[in-house]
Amino acid sequence: MRPLISPAHVALLLNRCRKAARKALFSEDAMIGRFSASDLHDRQSELGDNHQLKIRPRLNTSPYPPFGKGGQGGFFCFIVLLLLLLSACQTPPRFTAEPLPRYDEAFQRTSGWTGGDGAYSVALGRDRVLWLFGDSFVGRVQHGRRVAAHLINNSAALQAGPEPADGSLRFVYRSLPDGRPTAFFQPEDGAGWFWPYHGVRTPQGLFLFLLQIEPAEGPAGFGFKLASTWMGKVENPDEAPENWTMIRYKIPWSDDKRLFGSSVLLMGGYCYIYGTVDTPAGGWVRKQVVLARAPADRMEDFSAWRFFADGEWVADADRAGPVCDDAAAEFSVSYQPRADRYVLVYTEGGLSEHIALRLASQPQGPWGPPIRVYRCPEVDWNPRIFCYAGKGHPEIGDAPQELIVTYVANATDLALLESDARLYRPKFIKVTFE
Repeated sequence: MRPLISPAHVALLLNRCRKAARKALFSEDAMIGRFSASDLHDRQSELGDNHQLKIRPRLNTSPYPPFGKGGQGGFFCFIVLLLLLLSACQTPPRFTAEPLPRYDEAFQRTSGWTGGDGAYSVALGRDRVLWLFGDSFVGRVQHGRRVAAHLINNSAALQAGPEPADGSLRFVYRSLPDGRPTAFFQPEDGAGWFWPYHGVRTPQGLFLFLLQIEPAEGPAGFGFKLASTWMGKVENPDEAPENWTMIRYKIPWSDDKRLFGSSVLLMGGYCYIYGTVDTPAGGWVRKQVVLARAPADRMEDFSAWRFFADGEWVADADRAGPVCDDAAAEFSVSYQPRADRYVLVYTEGGLSEHIALRLASQPQGPWGPPIRVYRCPEVDWNPRIFCYAGKGHPEIGDAPQELIVTYVANATDLALLESDARLYRPKFIKVTFE
């Protein structure tokens, strides 16, 4: 894979090659190359010491290239120019994006689980996919409205088969002694609640990243804060989720401004663990992507984690530098074989009607500029609606040139979410790389 080179960079390098070629064509050194050292010495002797041998620069009309013995310099310059031109042709891949209503229908439930955000997916193997949701509605839907709805802090679903369908999804949450639903993942200390992020299945087990959240002052729908980040290891992921045994590890480098687990990529024997760090920017908070890497067979050994900083992998998490600016808290990174690039999918600004992607030739970047993929139409339904949680799902799809993407349409008014069951569940689009 070749890194992308901008047209401006190509023009600059071509200009430098032209200058080098001009100098080689018209310099005295180029003309000296046409004479042997003995020829020059004999001619200088004929003229005597009072005369300095001068060679008038002129265009080399020799049948051999003027860039040195055997034309090696000219051949090298030709190869450099050719590679630059080929690199310039490596334009971003073309793609199309369209809604995927048949996937939407699988999550249009009329009883039990009726909505949730987040919507991370993890391949479990044997044609099974785990879906992870944040706050979730459990109840019924009648005439397009949620009724008898309970809002729990998280839930999960197990998909059997390569595609989500109504019959292939089984939603998972727990029940209280009185029968009311409650969250599937719960903090052992009882403080706050968990919002699940991404995860990865390795031969050692299933690793899930969990954000421990606590209430805090804030505008409607945003009254919370991040307390800590955990990594849970499920040692028996082939069993039913209700029977899972999970060991939890508190991630030592996470705090209220830095977290890991937004996306996890298994590649070449390593798990690339993406996260974000919050940076103040004019009254707003910028989400910058940071990256850790751990051997796939040592995920729970935090001493084996390394962090990308200034082009190298270091042991000090505080040295980790941003690999991508202006992303979102939730995103995905996956390899797209048709594009021959790594693809980062996110919602612009975290809360926006636009789904965007960035491309890179390596997991750590450098990442190209954002490319808008899709505009979420739900924002036109009501001014209280906003969209977020854009991410890709390489675990599902019909063909290798496709990337299935989801987002969630939410509202600042809980009553609106209850009155319109079209909101607050994953919406699917299909991005096809040409």
